[in-house]
Amino acid sequence: MRPKYYTPNEVAVHNTLKDIWVSFLGKVYDLTPLCEKYSGNVLLKPIVASAGKDISHWFDKKTNDIRTHVDPKTGCIFPYTPLGRFVHIPPPCPRADWANDFGRPWWKDDTYCIGILSGKTRRIKIINTLTSQEQVIEVCSEEIMDEILLRYLKWNAHAPSYTWKYDGNNLEMHKTLEENSVKDEDEEFYELSMNDNDFLPALHLYFNDDLTEA
Repeated sequence: MRPKYYTPNEVAVHNTLKDIWVSFLGKVYDLTPLCEKYSGNVLLKPIVASAGKDISHWFDKKTNDIRTHVDPKTGCIFPYTPLGRFVHIPPPCPRADWANDFGRPWWKDDTYCIGILSGKTRRIKIINTLTSQEQVIEVCSEEIMDEILLRYLKWNAHAPSYTWKYDGNNLEMHKTLEENSVKDEDEEFYELSMNDNDFLPALHLYFNDDLTEA
């Protein structure tokens, strides 16, 4: 089963206490259940403050674990938490109220992982040739056309009834934009100081009229 891809903008809108997403190390996590479980706990503050954001800087990319630092006073190694200690981080000194029976820490618990953060997003224009309506949407470069179609359903619930084309050629719905020769030219436009919004690739939708005359 293919993973679900998300844009950073999609993660960013989940930024409330009752709806918290974060991304780190290339994955997207829904921490809403964690916040519900620890509701009212002061250790949630750093997580709530980072809702909707990428927190990869909290982690060591080699170990996939929380970054550490050496305490200058004690010479001991402690988790590096510049925003303050958070859920599942042990206290710097032994404490009677610290319980470590929670199992896996949340950043190692894949049950919170809901998908992959896109490494590169792009904007495309979709033109309905039947109605002449145009829609610009942001998609993940890793998505295949069938997944892009699902994104477009909010504007056209009948999108599966259309043939999708680019530059006059039918798009293969099990392939990505790049694999369908819909090139991503963002870098070229940037180097030329051109506004890429004026040159978005346009996908044309042609309604499949299956009605035949008697």
